[in-house]
Amino acid sequence: MTEALRGHLAMLCFSGLIAGSFALGSMAAPHIAPTALNAVRFVLASVLVGAVALGTTGISRSALDAPWRYLLMGASMGIYFVLMFEGLKTAPPVSASAVFTLTPVISGIFGYWMLRQVTTRRMALALAVGAAGALWVIFRADWQALVAFQVGRGEMIYFVGCVAHAFYTPLVRKLNRGEPPVVFSFGAMAGAAILIALAGWGDIRATDWTALPGIVWITIAYTAVFATAMTFVLLQYATLRLPSAKVMAYTYLTPSWVILWQFMLGHDAPPALIYGGIALTILALFMLLRDDEA
Repeated sequence: MTEALRGHLAMLCFSGLIAGSFALGSMAAPHIAPTALNAVRFVLASVLVGAVALGTTGISRSALDAPWRYLLMGASMGIYFVLMFEGLKTAPPVSASAVFTLTPVISGIFGYWMLRQVTTRRMALALAVGAAGALWVIFRADWQALVAFQVGRGEMIYFVGCVAHAFYTPLVRKLNRGEPPVVFSFGAMAGAAILIALAGWGDIRATDWTALPGIVWITIAYTAVFATAMTFVLLQYATLRLPSAKVMAYTYLTPSWVILWQFMLGHDAPPALIYGGIALTILALFMLLRDDEA
């Protein structure tokens, strides 16, 4: 197996693990405040990634310079995840995951604004196809709802979170001063844990932790270990072996993975017309994966 193929396999696993957050998150969201869930989740993830950082590269004193950088990145990450779980209270997981596929388009806008990164025509076309597929799913294949812009409250809340997520990607390049990726990610996670805990302290104190159903603890454990710490390792592994555009392309697999997760968890499949939008997101994936020389 070539190194590039290993990178693709890593991103395939990455997209599948990320999709689990939508499926499990929609089941846990009604039982706990998003700030309380994510505060615990980020504390656990920070401990895990911090231990990896100490055991590999170590955390130098210079990495602790300008701690405001980690708070800024943590705010971006924290807003995304809190609004994700808030949106999943009402938005169907497949629809929410389709909103997530709009992130590369928004990230491209932020990338140009902050770093003057220019998107090629081929990549722009692929992003447009993926965005069209996402809108198809978000509006439940209802043309009249699209024209009237009848989008659900949960999707709108989550979209604001996705804007924060898109801002995070170029922000990392802007603020990094040569710190190893694992150390920089640990700082961002610690910043998110601090800010979410402060913002949601009232919710944390009001939560009856002993009375929470099992699905909440499963979701906290899953998002901390698999959807945060493990996906970080997979993402770092892939980015060393694949161009950034190809790494970003796997975002478009998320709705398909969510449908599979929903099926495995015993939920009904989405209406047949929805699959047209899913097909467009997969087409966008293949367009972005195509070699530049092709």
